[in-house]
Amino acid sequence: MTVSSSLDAPSLADVLAARRRLAGRVIRTPLIRSDWLSEATGSDAYVKLESLQITNSFKLRGAWNAALALVERLGPGERVPALVTASAGNHGRALAWVAERLGLHVTIFTPCDAPRSKLDAIIRHGADLRAEASSYEASERLAKRFAADTGTTYVSPYSHPDLLAGIGTIALEILEDLPRVDVVAVPVGGGGLVSGIAAVVKLLGPRAVVVGVEAEASHPFTASLAAGRIVEVEVGPTIADGLAGNMDPETITLDLVRRLVHRLVLVSEAEMRDAIRGLLDRDGLIAEGAGAAAVGAALGGRIDVRGRRTVFVISGSNIDSSKLATVLSSFPGR
Repeated sequence: MTVSSSLDAPSLADVLAARRRLAGRVIRTPLIRSDWLSEATGSDAYVKLESLQITNSFKLRGAWNAALALVERLGPGERVPALVTASAGNHGRALAWVAERLGLHVTIFTPCDAPRSKLDAIIRHGADLRAEASSYEASERLAKRFAADTGTTYVSPYSHPDLLAGIGTIALEILEDLPRVDVVAVPVGGGGLVSGIAAVVKLLGPRAVVVGVEAEASHPFTASLAAGRIVEVEVGPTIADGLAGNMDPETITLDLVRRLVHRLVLVSEAEMRDAIRGLLDRDGLIAEGAGAAAVGAALGGRIDVRGRRTVFVISGSNIDSSKLATVLSSFPGR
C-alpha cells in the first residue's frame, strides 16, 4: 500500500451511530483544566482523561463499537463468530472485556514482554491469551494467520472503520465540552486514536488543529509519510509500549493521518517520564507512557501551544506499578 491509497474517514453519521451503541457501555470521560500544565506550556491546557475509561484506556470505545456493529450485520440465524486480535495490551484488554459481556470467544496475541498488568486483565476477562511473540509486529502476523487458518474474525486494534467511529466519540465529547479549542494533541501508535479524533475535529471543529505525537523510539508514521509509502523502522526500547511497533502493511490509517492530522512530532523517553511525574505530582493522575506522550511533547517544546486553548488526550493509565516506581524514583528528591 502507498500513501495515496485511501479509505473514507468515519462520517458524522458513523460516529453518532457509534455513540448510540456505546450509550451506557462506556464512560463520558472528564475534560479538566490543568493549572500546572497551563503554566508550564504557556497555554490554556486541558486533559481529556481516557485514562479513567473502563479498562483504563480509550480502546474500549472502538472495541465495543466494532463488536456491536458486527453483531448488527448478522443475518437471521447467523452465529456471532469467534474473534481474534493482536495487541500491545490495551486493545486486547478492551476486546476481552467486550467479548466477556457478549458471550463471545476471543483469542488475543501479544508480545511476550507486554506489561503484566495488561496481560493479567486479559486473562481475568476470560480471553485466550497467546503472549508468545517477540514483538508487536510478530503478534499481528500471528493473529492474522490464525484468523485465516481458523475462520475467526480479525479485529484490528487500529485499522478498522467501526473502531475508528467508536474512537471518534472522544472528539464529540471534547468539542461539546470545549467548543473553542485550538489544538488537540494526541498520542500516535497504530494511528487509530488520532485518525478517529481528527476525522470528527475536521467536520465539527475546523478551527482546531490536531497534532499527533510519536515516540522517538518508534516513529513509523513520521518515516512513512516522509517516504511516501509504508516503511518499517527500527523500534527501540520505550516506556510507551502502547506506541511501539510498525504498522500493518494494509493499514487504512496512514492515509487518514496524512489527510487529517495537521502535523506529527516526536517525543523522547525523558519527556514522557517528565509528563508521567508531572501528571501524578501536580494533578494526581496516573498515566502510562503512551498516555503521557502528548503532554511530554508539549513540556519538551515539541508542540508550540503558547496562548492557545489546548486539549491533551491522556489515552491510558495501564502502567505496571514496578515501572511507575522506577519512573518516579529516577527523579531527584524521591
